[in-house]
Amino acid sequence: MITFENVDVIYPNGFKGLDDVNVEIARGEFVAIIGLSGAGKSTLIRAVNGLVPYTGGTLTVGETVVDPKNKSKLRRLRSKVGMIFQQFNNVGRISVLNNVLIGRSAVTPTWRSLIGWYGAEDKEVAFQSLERVGIVDKAYNRASALSGGQQQRVAIARVLAQDPEVILADEPVASLDPPTARKVLGDLRRIQQDLGITCIVNMHHLDLARDYADRIIGMRAGRVVFDGPTEEATDTVIEDVYQRSLTAEDIATADFPVSLEDLPAEAVAGVVAGEPDRKP
Repeated sequence: MITFENVDVIYPNGFKGLDDVNVEIARGEFVAIIGLSGAGKSTLIRAVNGLVPYTGGTLTVGETVVDPKNKSKLRRLRSKVGMIFQQFNNVGRISVLNNVLIGRSAVTPTWRSLIGWYGAEDKEVAFQSLERVGIVDKAYNRASALSGGQQQRVAIARVLAQDPEVILADEPVASLDPPTARKVLGDLRRIQQDLGITCIVNMHHLDLARDYADRIIGMRAGRVVFDGPTEEATDTVIEDVYQRSLTAEDIATADFPVSLEDLPAEAVAGVVAGEPDRKP
């Protein structure tokens, strides 16, 4: 499905983002990419849809050779490769439904997309996408009124509205509290399995990678230094990837018994401050 053959990425300042990467990812796999900051995780993911041009080797998605210089070819590729970012990238002032409908732009005439004129079929796809992530009841809310976890679900729904063959997710839960992160990744994993979508996700914490991925790819200095089934990614293997002993932060963040977005504002303030919930 996705094949890196001796792929290099050299940035204009001379930094080598990818160094002779050879990876094959099969259709329908859920793959976690791990490594320290600067290891090449984001570069690898963003090379798949041409956001980062590769400078050597060959990268193919399905039958398509990724060619960042060919703009029309790149647009066709991106219509089938959805991207989820850490910061959601929702338009806060418009409704959740309209945010999801943006995902239909690739199959909608440009002039209609610009004025927000989407047909009944597009709206049905958008509602189905929202239902898959459990927030169809928020369809007419302003996106800015939603919690962080709900906003990331909007981003997932927008990608689903594209009818993608591949989903790329660059640290999609890094800005969420741990229980919410698990809920969002659980949604993404369930959807990926239900629809047979290929999913590649950068993850910061090993417990999330181990719990949700079929396969883990470890990177260091732009090179793939581990590639195998999740069960083979032992602490010893990961320490070799990181070139140091694991810390508690590498494995998991501090957890709370419930998601912060389920708590009232005054309770959240107490939890964040590290104070117990005292009754008067």
